[in-house]
Amino acid sequence: MRTGAEYRESLRDGRDVWVMGEGAVADVTTDRATSAMVNEYVRWYDRHFDAEWQDILLSPSDVNGARADGDGERRPLAFVPPKTSGDLARLGKAVSAVHALGGGNMTHNPGYGTLIALGMLNVLKELNKSSDEIEAAEEYVASLTESGRFLTFAGGGTLIGTRMRQAESERAAIRLVSETAEGIVVSGKVQMHTSTPFAEDLLVTCREDLPPGSGRFLWFIVPVNSRGMRVVARRVAAKHENAFLGPLSSRFDELDAMVWLEDVFVPRSRVFSAESLTLNLSKRQSLVSWLLWHHSYGWLAKAELTLALGLALTEVMGLKGNPQTMEQLIELTVNVQTTRTCMLAAELDPETTKGGHALPNQIHVAAAGINTLKVRQRMTEILRVLPGSSLVNAPADTDFADPVMAAELEDAFGGGGYTALQRAALLQLTWDHVSSGLDGRESAFELLASGGLEVWRRRLWAWFERRNELANGVQGFLDVDLPTMDLSGVQPPRVR
Repeated sequence: MRTGAEYRESLRDGRDVWVMGEGAVADVTTDRATSAMVNEYVRWYDRHFDAEWQDILLSPSDVNGARADGDGERRPLAFVPPKTSGDLARLGKAVSAVHALGGGNMTHNPGYGTLIALGMLNVLKELNKSSDEIEAAEEYVASLTESGRFLTFAGGGTLIGTRMRQAESERAAIRLVSETAEGIVVSGKVQMHTSTPFAEDLLVTCREDLPPGSGRFLWFIVPVNSRGMRVVARRVAAKHENAFLGPLSSRFDELDAMVWLEDVFVPRSRVFSAESLTLNLSKRQSLVSWLLWHHSYGWLAKAELTLALGLALTEVMGLKGNPQTMEQLIELTVNVQTTRTCMLAAELDPETTKGGHALPNQIHVAAAGINTLKVRQRMTEILRVLPGSSLVNAPADTDFADPVMAAELEDAFGGGGYTALQRAALLQLTWDHVSSGLDGRESAFELLASGGLEVWRRRLWAWFERRNELANGVQGFLDVDLPTMDLSGVQPPRVR
């Protein structure tokens, strides 16, 4: 397992990163727009060497095989593909614990990359691709397990300018420039994906066939520092220079990005003939199956932080006797626990892929996602109003530097066992969680990364397998015979 310092050093590799509003970033490890997030990834790696975290993040020492070798070596769970329900539950606990540290604001991390590669391998096996391609994919998954390398993913969507081109043949996001036995050369521009400025490898999945008319859909993996590749990141989320006023936004900003490719070479061992990533709602096992589970844990972490802040504010703001506050806390608790129960069910009742890996049961994951997306805005609104107007008017720590002002602020915000500074810190954290630019980015990301509530609802309908069983089961309550009903063909349309 690499250290955080080794990861940081790997980013000094000549990558071409442009941050909107900031310009070219020569070194993401020191640039103002990106260094805070790099620090969070460094902590992610180093936590695996922290004795207090090892029982959560590492495999048990008494397990042989993939999770620990014959000498009892413990492996990072994030880089070991799960084989059983027990593996999945341990990995889920680790994913949940890491998400909780950032309140769900670090959606991608190096462990997420392993799930991307595992999803790719699963698709190739489901499609019965050649043994050479499957072996190359297996080798890549194994390389992530050994190296801890950070992979992220771009869905190959086209940018608006490309879609507006007059000739239909020129509207594809990726163009195949040339192809030889050694590999392919590609050019094009690919739309939004997350964390590429901080990743080392990028999986690009093409939505159009290459070359046009061939019916062949290529996926490929490229190093982020490849010659001819530029990462173009969105603008930095609005944040205050004083971390007291932005305890979350000063740390977390993953920088969603586009990627521009100009004559980028991809070796044959990193080229795969897979399928179009057009969303097929009836397909339960796909590239993103493990990723949907990971996303849901991130959303759950945000919901749990919302509940945690609601509970803390109830105490600190003296609201324990307020009936309305009690109803709000009950609503927050029900929402959180419903999602967590669905996540537990997904791990205890897993699906098995063609490659023999344990996949969180997708219908339970869908139920978790639907619940979270349905209640997300309501939970945010509750937390915004629960502490009253103090949330808007809370002071900064710097306001206490003036003795006269400090005394007045203590009179205005102190008392009841808490100082004005203590209350201000909690209120500023709450504001950053539900009213900041970071919160706005995260809300938009939820709607884009996995399709939003409507797509999740359609997924659940498509994956629900008991339609015929339940419909025909009403026969037992009737005195007249009904013909056998078949609702298996009632499927939602494919969504692009």
